[in-house]
Amino acid sequence: MAMAFATASASASSLSLTAFSLPLLQSLRPSPSHALHGATSSFPRPRRCGWGAVVRCAKRTGKRRYPSEKKRLNRRQQELLRQAAPEEGSKGRESGYWRLSKLAVPARDDPGKDFTSISLPLLQAIAKAIKFPVPSMLPDEAFTVIRKSFDARKVLKEPQFTYIVDMDVKKILDIEPRAWDFIARLEPKLGAVEYMPGEKSAADLVSMLNVNNKGSNNVLGIRDTHSDMIYHQQKKPRVAVIGSGPSGLFASLVLGELGAEVTLLERGQPVEQRGRDIGALAVRRILQSESNFCFGEGGAGTWSDGKLMTRIGRNTDGVQAVMKTFVHFGAPPNILVDGKPHLGTDKLVPLLRNFRHHLRELGVTIRFNARVDDLIVEDGQVKGIVVSDAELRPGSASQKLAFDAVVLAVGHSARDTYSMLWQHNVDMSPKSFAVGLRIEHPQELINSIQYSELAAEVQRGRGRIPVADYKIAKSVGERDTENELGIAEPSRSCYSFCMCPGGQVVPTSTNPSELCINGMSFSRRASKWANSALVVTVSSQDFKPFQSHGPLAGVEFQREFERRAAMMGGGNFVVPAQCVTDFISNRLSVTTLPPSSYRLGVRPSNLHELFPPYITEALQQSIIMIDREMPGFVSSKALLHGVETRTSSPLQISRHGETYESTSLRGLYPIGEGAGYAGGILSAAVDGMYCGFALAKQLSLFHGDIESFLGKAQKQTGFVKY
Repeated sequence: MAMAFATASASASSLSLTAFSLPLLQSLRPSPSHALHGATSSFPRPRRCGWGAVVRCAKRTGKRRYPSEKKRLNRRQQELLRQAAPEEGSKGRESGYWRLSKLAVPARDDPGKDFTSISLPLLQAIAKAIKFPVPSMLPDEAFTVIRKSFDARKVLKEPQFTYIVDMDVKKILDIEPRAWDFIARLEPKLGAVEYMPGEKSAADLVSMLNVNNKGSNNVLGIRDTHSDMIYHQQKKPRVAVIGSGPSGLFASLVLGELGAEVTLLERGQPVEQRGRDIGALAVRRILQSESNFCFGEGGAGTWSDGKLMTRIGRNTDGVQAVMKTFVHFGAPPNILVDGKPHLGTDKLVPLLRNFRHHLRELGVTIRFNARVDDLIVEDGQVKGIVVSDAELRPGSASQKLAFDAVVLAVGHSARDTYSMLWQHNVDMSPKSFAVGLRIEHPQELINSIQYSELAAEVQRGRGRIPVADYKIAKSVGERDTENELGIAEPSRSCYSFCMCPGGQVVPTSTNPSELCINGMSFSRRASKWANSALVVTVSSQDFKPFQSHGPLAGVEFQREFERRAAMMGGGNFVVPAQCVTDFISNRLSVTTLPPSSYRLGVRPSNLHELFPPYITEALQQSIIMIDREMPGFVSSKALLHGVETRTSSPLQISRHGETYESTSLRGLYPIGEGAGYAGGILSAAVDGMYCGFALAKQLSLFHGDIESFLGKAQKQTGFVKY
């Protein structure tokens, strides 16, 4: 039975349908005598079910914690906040910073989404938080906006912008001494008011690692290997980095700055040529197998929405270091403040160009159009790689290159690389991911659903209010029946993925006989369409028909539905499509389909013939549930496109947690989304950064403790998503 429950989310544009199911079967209930015995036994003796099995309470973490435990943790955190702050009225309060959160400014009063300075309405919210009577007397320069987000939840009286602001005590007292009485009495409050002895400010990686003219950096423990006066007689360790996506770029940056001889190999083209190849696909249907929406400089995220959101902690020092590195290479500074930061393809292209120039200045050798066909392995250790010109036919002349270590950052679509690793018996396993369809609405409809009368303020990304998006999730509970493959139905998650407001649907195929799609948008999100993938989780249990492919079973699962989609579309990258209303009713769209942003054409199809029933029915139920929360979501103007299969890597390459080295092949370092350890641009970049430091430590280029500065790396395992 399908079950779904809605909960309040961060905004109306972030609708969360948190799921749970109650699979309590009659056969699992304890008998009355056992229940009574359990009630009278001394705690914590475990209760036993009727047939003798021990039943213990599972530990609940995160949002699933019991209310009593949440209260206890909140009290503990509140006490820690009080202990961290100087005593009321003490001289210790004459310096430091106070972080003020949950500062709300009505949307009608705020200057708008692109304004990140201090406005009078924001000063009024600050004054209310610190109980200062005259907001206009507070000096602007004493405050710094850390985060700004838009909140249009229906539970609010009116839409508002929500701020996080840091207050510099010394600055405010120098300019307005009368503020002392209020700062002296300011009380820390969990989630709203926090004292910090110093400003929280992580540096970008270039500033952190730039020791060319310093000899050494005692703080980080970095030795200067760039100077001829140090290590000039020693041979630099040689490292190959395969793939120039976020993880590969940041691994190359760290290793290059720390003195390794880095060669960055990319099977695709630099962004300038890659843009022309993508244009040829969109206009003339010419697919370059090595330079497309998936392969090329910057990875698959370059021609996407450029989202900079992550599930590993937006405020962690590691994530902030990556964000500030993006700004260093040309990203707009407002990504550091925006509650839902994104870049867009038009901003990513010059950023990548600047990144490339900096790596080359470091001495990193960058080779485009260079496909790695094989590893050179001796005695269980990688000694080098076999590289060929990606434009030449398979079997053409190749080149063998020797390296001390190989960093594998190939992305989630490098299926030939996965096959090559399997031949070398590299330890890999199938990983859960998600497949589904991409749904597209007119952007004005989504604006109207989410913002009501405020929708007129969007103005195609140029107004005061951000273009409306949404984030949805749902669960399908366990079923007693089996699917058409004879597999018992597991509990599944259905959710939106890579929502692109003001964007377009694009082809991400890497083979002309296979069809898959994704969404992309530019920085202004000015398109008249909004699209998002609606996907259903699949796991190794679903891959059983392909188990002969071993760890590549998930890859073959993807291919199966990409081939079906290509046949349903009739070839030439035409996409099978169906009106949402017809999809729910399971009937073919015989009338004219609504307009689509997909430039290569759509063909009316019955998408029920694409996936197995357990996926199709889950998508149907999800859409119906979404429409209850977002009336108007089910519309004759909404169009479903098939098929979206590459939400994340279909496998995970095993590695050691501390060293990032493969558990089965020494000298190989699998990282990023393609290795199964990331789920987007930011998490992939962070993974590459930490791997770079870990490898540099093993190569004796780095002897510090990076976790003391960037925090402990968040280990991404299993199923990940944006």
